[in-house]
Amino acid sequence: MTDDEFDPDDHARSHDPEARVRALQSLLIEKELLSSDAVDDVIATYEREIGPLNGARVVARAWTDDAYRERLLEDGVAAASEVVDVDGDAIDLEVVANAPGEHHLVVCTLCSCYPWAVLGLPPTWYKTPAYRSRAVKEPRTLLAEEFDTDLPADVEIHVHDSTSELRYMVLPQRPPGTAGMDEDELVDLVTRDAMIGVDRFGGSER
Repeated sequence: MTDDEFDPDDHARSHDPEARVRALQSLLIEKELLSSDAVDDVIATYEREIGPLNGARVVARAWTDDAYRERLLEDGVAAASEVVDVDGDAIDLEVVANAPGEHHLVVCTLCSCYPWAVLGLPPTWYKTPAYRSRAVKEPRTLLAEEFDTDLPADVEIHVHDSTSELRYMVLPQRPPGTAGMDEDELVDLVTRDAMIGVDRFGGSER
């Protein structure tokens, strides 16, 4: 590797986002520009009121409404806003759909960019240097070893690198045997991990 090539491992080691956030938070509190209570309130909102439920509602609607699914894949923020409260000024969201021969995986190689508005708080592993590096270098091995998601060899993997300007969410395939379920029942089947792409629902139904 030449000096000009990007090394995600080296970058992750030297750009720990959690350490930088902690340092910035401490500085803002020390300067009385931010309070600990305000930080706790924001975290509590994402933990208790948003979580991955917003994303699950969006996915369930897409599974039951073909026209909505097309709009979601075309303009993620606008379509998500039809179902849940999403601040379109805060994020741009691209939704990528799994298919029988395709699987999508989301990562942020630079820090921990994540679609909070639809998935809530990111899991701890999403922010680790190991996940951020292996998702790019060896996604199939990462999914098998760390998440027990074994993809057949003929399934192509697409890795999407989220940024502060553009976040990604995976639209999983609709699980088999759910044809008789309504939208509310389907919401309970959708998981955060499936919307990141570290889990995959089997079956031929989309």
